[in-house]
Amino acid sequence: MLLGPFSKKMRYLCCKNFFHRCGHHVNIDRNVSFGTGFGLEIGDNSGIGKNGSVPSNLKIGRDVMIGPDIKIFASNHKFENINIPIRMQGSSPPLVTTIEDDVWIGANVLILPGRTIRKGSIIAAGTVLTKDFPEYSIVGGNPSRLIRSRL
Repeated sequence: MLLGPFSKKMRYLCCKNFFHRCGHHVNIDRNVSFGTGFGLEIGDNSGIGKNGSVPSNLKIGRDVMIGPDIKIFASNHKFENINIPIRMQGSSPPLVTTIEDDVWIGANVLILPGRTIRKGSIIAAGTVLTKDFPEYSIVGGNPSRLIRSRL
């Protein structure tokens, strides 16, 4: 029982030293992969659930809840030239993903490169987020679609 809170505090202290910005009361759960973390920003009272995989150029606002097993991608494979195998075409430049304040992202969500999740939104578990939506949206599905507005 003592090991859990101690491990949580140690993860926070490590992230505070590596992330570009790390707010107060941040929870990075176990087995989260974040590359170097040097460009990552996370606001107060936010957290990333266990087994998450996020890029180093991610910006997370305040009061954000991110469930377990999330995957956020920074770039994608190029595939425009049909005369060259896809594996040899390289990747697109990394794009910044932004998660604004007061967002809830459920478990097993995939977020494609360069998405912005607006303030007050909810992303349902299992969603493949392919585009951006307005503030206070409830989004779900594969591909993602607006379920309803919270307003």
